[in-house]
Amino acid sequence: MYRTDMYEGLLAETVSMTGANGDVINAYLARPLGAGPFPAMVLAHHMPGWDQWYRETALKFAYHGYITISPNLYFRAGHGTPEDVAAKVRADGGIPDDQAVGDLAGAMRYVRDVPYSNKKVGIFGTCSGGRHAYLAACRVPGFDAIIDCWGGRVVMTPDQLTKNFPVPPIDYTKDLSCPILGLFGNDDSSPTPEQVNQHEAELKRHGKTYEFHRYNGAGHGFFYYHAPAYRQAQAVDGWQKVFGFLERYLA
Repeated sequence: MYRTDMYEGLLAETVSMTGANGDVINAYLARPLGAGPFPAMVLAHHMPGWDQWYRETALKFAYHGYITISPNLYFRAGHGTPEDVAAKVRADGGIPDDQAVGDLAGAMRYVRDVPYSNKKVGIFGTCSGGRHAYLAACRVPGFDAIIDCWGGRVVMTPDQLTKNFPVPPIDYTKDLSCPILGLFGNDDSSPTPEQVNQHEAELKRHGKTYEFHRYNGAGHGFFYYHAPAYRQAQAVDGWQKVFGFLERYLA
């Protein structure tokens, strides 16, 4: 609870961390100052890239009391503007799922091991980052909560499978070891409402703890205040759901 006489401070910087296959990649770290201990969050960025919105989102989580790390999942594609790097990744058919999972696992270890951590770590992702977050939460032991915001291609058809995406993420649902919050727009085409239904049915079939919220009048990316997709009322409610969920499972 905020009080006008409380101490506040944040630190944010670019750091190096160990990701998939022992590769050293860069990441953006934002954290509250003070002794803690604090819970932590890993942010899986979207296909538009490791961009300003994800910097600001890291700061948002840090302001709310979470050690937050956003690894550069596109590090190996080279450097430049987020748009240029993302275009190269898109042309290459996306990053391999195994690589993304390895990088996110490394980010989890980084924030769990700092001395001011309470050892609880959640993961958050939007768009392709929601998909990567789900893969990581299913395949890597140790996450305590996941937030999937409109993650596309969790449900995949056989023709969508490639060497980079060999297994539909939904097939790993049985291995999900933490509660999941899902936020979706009913006007989205990836995932469609029908695909969200399939995902929910699979979570229910395996007895997972989940909470899905679906928003009328919203499509893909309704948190993105800088884009036409932004929906103010739905975004405000969605962020309230995010922080309420994390308070229950990480604090």
